[in-house]
Amino acid sequence: MERVVITGATGMIGTALVRACVQNGVRVVAVLRAESHKKDRISASPLVEVIECPLAELHRLPDLINGATDAFFHLGWEHTGPAKFDSIYYQTENINSTLLALNAAKQLGCSVFLGAGSQAEYGPQALERIGRDTPCNPKLAYGICKYAAGKLALLEGEKIGLPVTWVRIFSVYGPYDKPTTMIASAVSRMLLGEPVAFTAGKQLWEYLYCDDAALAFFLLGQRGGAAKGVFCLGSGETRSISDYIHVIAEATNYRLPLQIGVLPYAPNQVMRICADISLLTQETGFVPAVTFEDGILRTIAAQRELLKL
Repeated sequence: MERVVITGATGMIGTALVRACVQNGVRVVAVLRAESHKKDRISASPLVEVIECPLAELHRLPDLINGATDAFFHLGWEHTGPAKFDSIYYQTENINSTLLALNAAKQLGCSVFLGAGSQAEYGPQALERIGRDTPCNPKLAYGICKYAAGKLALLEGEKIGLPVTWVRIFSVYGPYDKPTTMIASAVSRMLLGEPVAFTAGKQLWEYLYCDDAALAFFLLGQRGGAAKGVFCLGSGETRSISDYIHVIAEATNYRLPLQIGVLPYAPNQVMRICADISLLTQETGFVPAVTFEDGILRTIAAQRELLKL
């Protein structure tokens, strides 16, 4: 790859992917919302060009971008806040923007289109590992629309002759994570010395650091469409939620008693989430490089800076 397009470039994985591209000498066209207040997250590098364009208008990109591009990474997805996460009306907008991005990628001469799917496409599962061939039965509007976007992108890609790689992302953490996630919330509150309560934490969960997630996308992009179809992206290894909580508490030097077991499990609580990344490893050689202990230290350092501690 010599030049790529990245939507969602200010998100947790997007910023990491921009960094990975720059570190490897790949030029980046970072697509942002107009007047994005997160623009300062983008690497200040001569290799990075910023284009302002809302997701609903991605059909304009061929007129806004001069020159050919090799790969199109579509990480952008609107309406992921808690209040709109399960709104059918809001979530369906993303299906159209995914198809707009795909057709823009074709016009820009890309050899591959890579979209960001989600573990939510599978719905609740009670399996040791979830892979490409695991049946999908999403229950939330978010997961249903991710699934629809991926299926339609794969279908349209065949029609227009552009290979599509759809990456179903499992649990990723790191700087710029949404503050409402378990890890981001725990890190912030522990750093501030605030009480924080948890469930019994017996769920077996996997977490992947954002730089590793970006690396996987980068490696798939390098294949130029040779690795197409659906891939699961995660760490491939589980630990109990209570174990993760203790690691965070030690890394933040948290002094208050850990309130594990105070909160009830959510209705229909999923007790195990783990991605089968064997196909991803086979196709790209991807192996997670950052341990949770190292990744959480990087996350804490970034949060300390944000909180000015």
